[in-house]
Amino acid sequence: MTWFDESRLDDEAALERIDVRLRTLAESGSRVRREAGDAAAAMADAVDRAQDLPRPRAVIAAGPDSRLLRAVLEPWCPVPFVAWPGHALPGWAGSLDLVAVLAPDGGDPGTASAVAEAVRRGCQVVVACPPGSMVAQHAEGRWSAILPTTTRDPLATAVVMLSYLEQVRLGPSADPGTVADALDQVALACAPRRDLAVNPAKTLAIGLADTNPVVWGGSVLAARAARRVAESIRRSSGRTAIAGEVDQLLPVIEATRPRDVFDDPFAESGGDLRPVLVVLDDGVDDPLVREERQKLESAAAERGVRVETLTCEEGDEVARYASLLLSGTYAAEYLRLGLVDD
Repeated sequence: MTWFDESRLDDEAALERIDVRLRTLAESGSRVRREAGDAAAAMADAVDRAQDLPRPRAVIAAGPDSRLLRAVLEPWCPVPFVAWPGHALPGWAGSLDLVAVLAPDGGDPGTASAVAEAVRRGCQVVVACPPGSMVAQHAEGRWSAILPTTTRDPLATAVVMLSYLEQVRLGPSADPGTVADALDQVALACAPRRDLAVNPAKTLAIGLADTNPVVWGGSVLAARAARRVAESIRRSSGRTAIAGEVDQLLPVIEATRPRDVFDDPFAESGGDLRPVLVVLDDGVDDPLVREERQKLESAAAERGVRVETLTCEEGDEVARYASLLLSGTYAAEYLRLGLVDD
């Protein structure tokens, strides 16, 4: 039988056992600053070179990490944009196009193959990856720029690329300092020595303790954060945690048996956990987002499904995305800590 012991969340000895994982989360902001600093010289050179080139016909984000670039760039990019997560490029890609690639560890053969294909076709190529890596070696070419990264942190690597794209006027504001500051604020608010009464991640972990989470974000970036948070919860607890669009999540909530005020709360078995709706709110004020959120929250109220909310409304959209993602990941770690097997 598995149960949740919330006292472990403030227990020094228990917290010490997950110190390495929590320290890795706390250092998220410093990794962004480190990557931005290490890549500054190469980025300045790449931006200068880009000024002498015509604006690309299209931007292609290649490789398995391309979906984050799509979430940020698709609504903003002034030229056609496509994410291509496979091991090749679209057939029409050529010398008029820019291929942007995120390769945090630089060792993926499929990504290296896509980069080599872009170089062969004469595309403009910009790659964020470790110098000397397989991907970096395949990226060498006349029209290529390598933004060196070393931490293997997917978010920090993405911020470096987004900063470059902003400077060449192909992307929105993505200041590494703003993103790093936002991550530092989350690390302070969710720190292990910060007790239950004032720690939002511990509070959320308690809210998730006896549930199967249903995670939703309204904007494109909040929806991506929701998928990543659900993934973290699954890894930390082994429980069902899903994220998706309203039409995917609404049936789950509507199928929940309404809570009876006379139910014995201790009679529920571990296999009959109720859902909890977790809303990631990044402050996007859009009528469609408000309408979809209202549908989910109304259905939750009708079925007696509890609603938990993570909110971040400060900073640019990338900083808000990073804050929601890190807050949810902290909560997943505290959930892991509190779950006890008898």
